[in-house]
Amino acid sequence: MTEIKAADVKSLRDKTGLGIMECKAALKETGGNLDEAVEYLKINSNLKAEKKASRTAVEGLLLTANNLMVEVNCETDFVAKDENFKTFCQEVLNYCLENDSKSIEEISDDLESERQSLVQKVGENVIIRKKESIGGDNLYSYIHSNGKVGALVSLKDDNEELGKDIAMHVTASNPKFLSPEDVDSETIEKEKQILKAQVEDTNKPEEIIEKMIEGRLNKFLSEISLLKQPFVKDPSTSIENILNDHKNSIVEFTRIEVGEGIEVEQKDFASEVQAQLQNS
Repeated sequence: MTEIKAADVKSLRDKTGLGIMECKAALKETGGNLDEAVEYLKINSNLKAEKKASRTAVEGLLLTANNLMVEVNCETDFVAKDENFKTFCQEVLNYCLENDSKSIEEISDDLESERQSLVQKVGENVIIRKKESIGGDNLYSYIHSNGKVGALVSLKDDNEELGKDIAMHVTASNPKFLSPEDVDSETIEKEKQILKAQVEDTNKPEEIIEKMIEGRLNKFLSEISLLKQPFVKDPSTSIENILNDHKNSIVEFTRIEVGEGIEVEQKDFASEVQAQLQNS
């Protein structure tokens, strides 16, 4: 039986970034041959990475630079704080900046080898999920301290303090549109149906019901429109008023929240343990 030296295990770990037991097992499989062990892990790691790819990655981080924000996902908050994961996120951001014309699918393909290597290090599925950018010359960004919610804002005229304040507001208040006039007809009609259902049993005259629906609809449109929202740092005024005070306007904005829109499969603890036992 081939003796596996600790120095060889360390050397293999340095080359691959994988765990001690995985490196030791690879050396055993290859009779202690370091080069063959590297190749063995490449093949074996790819297979493991493919298996992990079906697992839901709803945690992760946002990073931003210039007019760009990227979202990279993993499965747990623990890995989101891992330095290997953070380094990969920075690599993704840098690559996106250098290849701004490429789609998120193209970027994911280009960085697939690096992604699979990270999957083996952290033991979780990792996804390059979003790349969003906005236009304009005066760009500002804000990412919440947890790294999971952020916004980009561009203003007509340069004003760093105002731009950062509005980006922070967008992050906190999650407006869907710039103004009520920008809200699409489908959203309006859907909300009208909800409001009608809420007041149909009030036994009030039809004209009163119509006024109730109109009032509530206007309130709803204001709540989802950035310009009409109360400013988070001073709720006594609105974003629209703040912009008017500074004789400025918003060109464009976007907001990203890590994992938003991803459906998470709900499992009870017993079934999760059973699934792990079956996989092992």
